[in-house]
Amino acid sequence: MKSSLQKLSIKLLLVTASVASLSACFPVVLGGALMGGLVAVDRRTAGTQLEDEGIEVRASSSVSDNLGGRGHINITSYNRQILLTGEVPSAQDKQLAAQVVSQVANVRFIVNELAVMGNTSLTQRTSDTLTTGRVKAALVDVNELYASAFKVVTERGTTYLMGRVTQREADLATEVVRGTNGVQKVVRVFEIISEAELQSLLPQPGPSDAKK
Repeated sequence: MKSSLQKLSIKLLLVTASVASLSACFPVVLGGALMGGLVAVDRRTAGTQLEDEGIEVRASSSVSDNLGGRGHINITSYNRQILLTGEVPSAQDKQLAAQVVSQVANVRFIVNELAVMGNTSLTQRTSDTLTTGRVKAALVDVNELYASAFKVVTERGTTYLMGRVTQREADLATEVVRGTNGVQKVVRVFEIISEAELQSLLPQPGPSDAKK
């Protein structure tokens, strides 16, 4: 059960992260270093987390090399599953972006949500960033959910949810996110696991916890 103090601390960190991430000076260590003791561990292995980070870097570099400055493309990797969001000027560029990313080593598959349209404004991107922060804070508030199990991306008011979750968690999270201010639509990009697999992924109580 999450304590009120824990939830308040996490929500404050999430709000700070959402605002500060609008600046390039924001330290990316916030999630792991400051929040590590407050939320359940990531459901990916440490190796997969590092691999996802590497995939994002390599994919971003390849997209930049092939598309140059055309469009505004965000690349999110979770458990080697790629989500492409943002805007490109043509259908050909949308297809090219997916093709380029598919050639990056260790990518399992791609969900291409790029829109063929002009780039969004700074105002829209700022609104999306704040919406993502509110969504994460809303997930923290739900005792039946582990906020760290969800990757949240918001683009033009559409919130994408990624993660390795059970069907129960997926449905509950979707309901919570749909009611969050700023969310116009929810798109689920989940990897569904069983309840038994979930139990094997959760931190196991130590000897001292068992005596309580």
